[in-house]
Parts: sequence; C-alpha cells; structure tokens
Amino acid sequence: QVQLVESGGGSVHSGGSLRLSCAASVYGASPYCMGWFRQAPGKEREGVATIDKYDYTTYQFSLKDRFIISQDKIKRLLYLEMNNLSPEDTATYYCAAATEIRLCAVAANWNGDYWGQGTQVTVSS
Repeated sequence: QVQLVESGGGSVHSGGSLRLSCAASVYGASPYCMGWFRQAPGKEREGVATIDKYDYTTYQFSLKDRFIISQDKIKRLLYLEMNNLSPEDTATYYCAAATEIRLCAVAANWNGDYWGQGTQVTVSS
C-alpha cells in the first residue's frame, strides 16, 4: 500500500520554472519505481518521467531537455523540476508508484499501481 500526496503546482508565466513534490507513505513493500503523469483538459493522460529504486531515470522524449526527475529515498520524496515552461505544459500533474518492474518502462508508456490526487500547473503567455 502506497499513499501519495503532490504539491508545488501553481501558475507561472511562459519561460518560468516550477518544482513539484510528491510525498510517499509506504505500508509494505517499497515501489520499484515512481514517476509522473500529466493530463490536460480534453487530452489523454501521458507519461512524463520515471525513476526507479536504483535512480535510473526515463523521460518522455519531448520533455527530457527541460524536465528533471529526482528523489530523496530517505525522506521518501519525489520531485519534478520543470524548466522553460510553455502554455502547452498546462495540465494536472499526477505522482504515481509502481510495485512491479514490468510497469517501470520508458516514461512514454508506463503505468502506476498507486496515484496521488494531482496538482494543477498553469502556464500563461
């Protein structure tokens, strides 16, 4: 059982930066990987980035030059640093955790067993 709580969302101007955080409470086996999804209104959910227990990271190809995923395994905190934001990045961002290695594929096509409630990111022109 994993409970996840996101924070750090907000409104920024185009070109700005934000850092999202996700606090994990783990009851039982630790996740093999954690990561982020995002979903814009009227669009499908898409994977953003993942990081596994060995700190191996993957990124959606179009985002890897601007986004950085990291974690503090002692504090059980997950981060997403987002730079040079544009209005196309406006979405609800979800933290997720996966218990099995088979779910921890590349960021463009991964899945989670547990999900946070989401945090809104709005980027204005």
